[in-house]
Amino acid sequence: MKRQLTLAEYRAVDLTLLAVILAVCEYGMTLAARRWFPNQLYTVSLTAALCAIVLMRWGAWAGLHAVLGGAVFWFASGGTPQQLAIYGIGNLGCLLVLPLLRGNGKEKICRDKLFTALFALAVLLAMQLGRAAVALLLGTPWQTCVGFFTTDALSGVFAMVVVSLAGRLDGVFEDQKRYLHRLQEQQKKEKGGFR
Repeated sequence: MKRQLTLAEYRAVDLTLLAVILAVCEYGMTLAARRWFPNQLYTVSLTAALCAIVLMRWGAWAGLHAVLGGAVFWFASGGTPQQLAIYGIGNLGCLLVLPLLRGNGKEKICRDKLFTALFALAVLLAMQLGRAAVALLLGTPWQTCVGFFTTDALSGVFAMVVVSLAGRLDGVFEDQKRYLHRLQEQQKKEKGGFR
């Protein structure tokens, strides 16, 4: 008999795969932007979109991906230690949306396409708020901190599109405990139908 993964093992594999996807994509996107569009004011990042998906799937575990996304961006862009703190720690602002997921919040966000898109935008805005807060604490002028919101506007659109598309795929933008339970129930029904 084939051994099944425990929930902790499944979560570890899932989080690792999502981290690899994030690291590879964020690194590639940042390097491409530096090489081909060095003078552009806008940036595009996958971090908010992926963190929104992880928040829905596993909750606060998304903090790991938020820090990873900031660190990869910092590394690929050749940033300063201060920028590492701003992006790495600041991205943890995405955890501010966790109260939206309490109770029936996850179901409401998953079911309604508008709520799905707005959730992705809320994740990005919470990250920007976190970055601005860290930057202010490090002595950055507030006028410069406003730039976190304006230069990353395309990432907001990108996050809304990616998360909305993920919401159309079965189990991708869904609480994984609920998803696994649903799969288990479907398997029981299918097995019961063959008797």
